[in-house]
Amino acid sequence: MYLCLFILCYVLPYYAQPQAKVLSLPLVINTWPFTNATKKGWEVIYTNKGSNLDAVVAGCTECEQQQCDGSVGFGGSPDETGETTLDAMIMDGDTHDVGAVGDLRRVKNAIGVARAVMDHTENTLIVGESATRFAIEMGFKEESLATNSSLAEWKKWKMSNCQPNYWKNVVPDPKTHCGPYTPEHSQLLRDRDFKKPVSRLNHDTIGIIVIDDKGRVAAGTSTNGLTFKIHGRVGDSPIMGAGSYASNEAGAAAATGDGDIMMRFLPSFNAVTMLANGMSVDEAAKRSIQPIIRYYPKFVGAVIVANVSGDYGAACHGLKSFHFSVRVKEMSDVTVVEVPCI
Repeated sequence: MYLCLFILCYVLPYYAQPQAKVLSLPLVINTWPFTNATKKGWEVIYTNKGSNLDAVVAGCTECEQQQCDGSVGFGGSPDETGETTLDAMIMDGDTHDVGAVGDLRRVKNAIGVARAVMDHTENTLIVGESATRFAIEMGFKEESLATNSSLAEWKKWKMSNCQPNYWKNVVPDPKTHCGPYTPEHSQLLRDRDFKKPVSRLNHDTIGIIVIDDKGRVAAGTSTNGLTFKIHGRVGDSPIMGAGSYASNEAGAAAATGDGDIMMRFLPSFNAVTMLANGMSVDEAAKRSIQPIIRYYPKFVGAVIVANVSGDYGAACHGLKSFHFSVRVKEMSDVTVVEVPCI
């Protein structure tokens, strides 16, 4: 009788609880069906036994080189002047160190430059021409990020009177119907709305989370931002707690979508905080975007979440459904998961 009680109380719980969780690590998960990025991250963290930070850089770099969806890396999302600029960040969940770049110009490997900011400076975020100068000092190549495709897209937009765009309460130049813009003071025209192009087709971010077999967490993002954005605009991707966030004490999250709105609510930080308070990954993902929905019911975006045990999930809004890519040891290859939006 005592033997049976011993088995029920001590032996069976040992085998029933932790084993499945441990087998799930390492984990690589990223936004959208960018499966080649997932594979590259998995190759680094599992096949080559590299670090979680190296895997984040490798996964994002793969998307930058392949120009995933035209919204990551060079040659996509031209701004108002026809220039493609890049945002990226990386975060170490062990030390909480962060490296980030915003409005990076003429350097293709944005996530690599963000890693250099983290590894070689005491700073967190470097932007614009200063970020380019820093990148060149670190040995990155300076080259145009424009392509024939991106320039053709920009010229077509100019011919359409620079519509859609992101200005409001302003009057365009009457001859060009584009910039320069001046503040709108006429009450009769104050309600003028420029058509805003935020949709699934003109903005994406690769947000990636990597957790190694010891439960150490890293996360990162890379994007070329919104198509026809105002020159100098920086989105949520390089903002820690908005674009992504990582903590070895709980897990990580990464976001994609309408960054100008999403960064106001720090959904990635909120999701990780909820994980730390014991919430499931699915519930943390949903609750992290609920405040955004409350104030901006038409926003488009999604959040992926993973905890240190290897559980993962996602939540989205403004789309019919959202797809993300994931790989853990039990999977023979990268799996694309679809979740319905709320």
